[in-house]
Amino acid sequence: MNDSLEALRGEVLDRIQRSDSEKDLEQIRVETLGRSGSVTLLLRGMKDVPAEDRPSRGEQLNQLRRVIEERLGERLDAVQRQAQARALSDERIDITLPGTRPARGSLHPLTLVIDEIVDIFRGMGFEIARGPDIEDDYHNFEALNIPKDHPARDMQDTFFLSDSRVLRTHTSPVQIRTMECRKPPLQIIVPGAVYRHDDDATHSPMFHQVEGFMVDRGIAFSDLKGVLTHFLRQIFGRQLGVRFRPSFFPFTEPSAEIDIQCVICGGSGSNKAGDSCRVCKATGWLEILGAGMIDPAVFNFVGYDPEQVSGFAFGMGVERIAMLKYGIDDIRLFFQNDLRFLNQFR
Repeated sequence: MNDSLEALRGEVLDRIQRSDSEKDLEQIRVETLGRSGSVTLLLRGMKDVPAEDRPSRGEQLNQLRRVIEERLGERLDAVQRQAQARALSDERIDITLPGTRPARGSLHPLTLVIDEIVDIFRGMGFEIARGPDIEDDYHNFEALNIPKDHPARDMQDTFFLSDSRVLRTHTSPVQIRTMECRKPPLQIIVPGAVYRHDDDATHSPMFHQVEGFMVDRGIAFSDLKGVLTHFLRQIFGRQLGVRFRPSFFPFTEPSAEIDIQCVICGGSGSNKAGDSCRVCKATGWLEILGAGMIDPAVFNFVGYDPEQVSGFAFGMGVERIAMLKYGIDDIRLFFQNDLRFLNQFR
């Protein structure tokens, strides 16, 4: 009997020593000291042991149980310390390793273009003015010589919030607001968002404009031509050809559409392969902005004497300039927040 207990003891203690997880140690405890464990079954079988042998047999079994419990406890402590040491080692921060640089953002391409436009005009003495995105009918239409029956007021073009409130369709209302509270001379540019019913690859219901105007004594159309020609050659970084075509706007007279030589084909009307340029439709010219001399009727709305002062105004779409400057063929890319697109402007 003693030999069998010694064999059991050696086997169990060897298994405990070789175990390296809490799960294995728990399995050994169940198999030896559990309700159906080997040592437990031997203790239950004491009734079959002769009476004279029970005291010594019981002492041997109790001693075996105590040894197994002690070794299980010791080994469990050792296994837990090893696990904690591994966790600390794995989670340790090596302060000598190079750091991970956070990803840097960049300005949106429209912001880049607006900033560049503003810088160019500031260099010519212009200052910035701003106004509300929600405008009243008077400043958005009437004071700009756009009467009640003018087609620009059509629901197909304008977002009406009420009968007298709209989302501004252009930045020109700021021209009126500025002239109402200031006297000439004025050299103002107005960057900002505007809103119209339009949504396709080349139009957006919300887009950006830069309005500009100059008012003083003796301002002539030649001043307008000089300012805009200088601006266009600066923004595109080359000596582009610039032409002025007669046009019509309710708040300027005379008015003009301004074209530049196509920045894609260089004004030739065709690409390197000899095919027609798709951007300028083989004309060699691109419409870029509208401008003109401020209509005397507008001066009457703000209390200026058109016999004493004159001025010019112009307006340009920022998205159109950005598309030409960066070679972008879909305006919707500006508003989709696709990082693959935005990362190109770092």
